Amino acid sequence: MSLRKRVIEDTDLYDKRVLIRADFNVPLDDAHQITDDTRIRSTLPTINRAVDEGAKVILCSHLGRPMGKRDPKSSLAPVAKRLQRLLGKEVAFAPDCIGPSVEAMVAKMKQGDVLLLENLRFHIGEEQNDLAFSQSLAALADVYINDAFGAAHRVHASLVGITRFVKVAAVGYLLRKEIDYLEGAVANPMRPFVAILGGAKVSGKIGVIENLGKRVDKVIIGGGMAFTFIKAMGLEIGNSLVEDDMLDFARGIQEHAVSRGVKFYLPVDCVVAASREPGAETKVLPVQEIPKDWYGLDIGPASVKLFGEAVQNAKTILWNGPMGMFEVDAYARGTTSLAHAVANAYALTIVGGGDTALAVHRAGESENMSFISTGGGAALELLEGKELPALAALPDVDG
Repeated sequence: MSLRKRVIEDTDLYDKRVLIRADFNVPLDDAHQITDDTRIRSTLPTINRAVDEGAKVILCSHLGRPMGKRDPKSSLAPVAKRLQRLLGKEVAFAPDCIGPSVEAMVAKMKQGDVLLLENLRFHIGEEQNDLAFSQSLAALADVYINDAFGAAHRVHASLVGITRFVKVAAVGYLLRKEIDYLEGAVANPMRPFVAILGGAKVSGKIGVIENLGKRVDKVIIGGGMAFTFIKAMGLEIGNSLVEDDMLDFARGIQEHAVSRGVKFYLPVDCVVAASREPGAETKVLPVQEIPKDWYGLDIGPASVKLFGEAVQNAKTILWNGPMGMFEVDAYARGTTSLAHAVANAYALTIVGGGDTALAVHRAGESENMSFISTGGGAALELLEGKELPALAALPDVDG
């Protein structure tokens, strides 16, 4: 880790009230059932460590965007049930995250007990990084452990403000693992190092493109953002997604990469559709032949082959962003095929959270990736070379 922070294994947890800030912001269906518990499972090593060390374990998280109001649809009650099953022990559930009723529940806890607090964002003070709210949370704990990588780019009370009021603060296993993988891959990669960047917009990934562009051996650009690069080359892109104010930036990035000997890959063909509506007529065409009013919605088979060959000899692959509108089956083939190619490469493979993690999961390749980040926005900021506020707030250790 770039910053010298106290870590959980160097922290005395015995008989202490240990408040663990987790990221249990999991997807729920209409019946309020959890559809993917990856984020919960990812925090289990930290929770189990605290339980095994004889701590009184208090867990807190946000879920959704209730905007400071109580909303049953954003309750963490389903998370308490799932945790109970995964831990194989009782998990008590508090009706709130601060206040007398919560303090009374904490006071009754015994060593090894686990208590999950209700959604932090039911209080407006959480997202405002309010000091009074931070202080109320800190009053529940002797030790604070941050294991919420997915929220580490937020300046919120349970991530930043709380560190001013707790005596001992440390990094959990998941947060450290995320930083070690994402920072390590960029700072000291095994080469060849290939970055695959997709998703909708160039503007959302300017910092990542600039930061990685200095460090990689190959860059593969796909998804909606590829059409900005293609238009910058003077080609017709029809009604495909484009950011006209990014054309000069795209041109400059490509020229700069090529001048430094970086291999720069763009799609050579794409799946185009007459409209974005389901069931619209589609064609596979070279990128030079996109019809005027059509939409490019996925990379084509020749691009899949080209990109697959580009990752074959890689030793480190970092992938952030899908290759097309993968949530629609007709335009998922490019992303799915690339997931198989990345999984089969003899390389350290790092998937940068969010849509990419979902796409890899749908392709059935999750188990074959070296590391899948649990945080989309936090992963992007780390890949841009930015410092994460929640990590910066934790005190450095001497020595």
